[in-house]
Amino acid sequence: MANTYTQLYIHLVFAVEHRDRLIHPSFKDDLMKYITGIMQNKGNKLLAINTMLDHAHIFLGLNPKNAISDLVRDVKVSSTDFINEKKWLRGRFHWQDGFGAFSYSHSQIDRVVKYILNQEKHHKRISFKEEYIKMLQAFDIKYEDAYLFKWFDDLKY
Repeated sequence: MANTYTQLYIHLVFAVEHRDRLIHPSFKDDLMKYITGIMQNKGNKLLAINTMLDHAHIFLGLNPKNAISDLVRDVKVSSTDFINEKKWLRGRFHWQDGFGAFSYSHSQIDRVVKYILNQEKHHKRISFKEEYIKMLQAFDIKYEDAYLFKWFDDLKY
């Protein structure tokens, strides 16, 4: 795309189906590497990625050729297939429907990267549900509880 200049920094958040705690530390790194490959193959610049037992955070410089919803769909489908083909779990793995996508300016990159890389520490104090609702409120996103992720508990990590 000649003469196209963009600066699109997007923080993606999505959850494991039923908020099951299925992203085990034994394969977390392999999953994050796989997702990183998907992002890079689509021309995006991955800035940070971290997965918790029941959700994922991805921060990227978005290639304007990619529609965010298509990108998230592709990541979810491919990573679901990857996990299931590896047979890391007894049952089938799936991501929940939906996702959060939040945009940031260049000046906020370091702060968002640190936030994502420190998820384990962060979730000792706050649940994923509390975190996600705070993000929606900080971005002044109107939401209905019925359409948020399915919350089955408010456990901290």
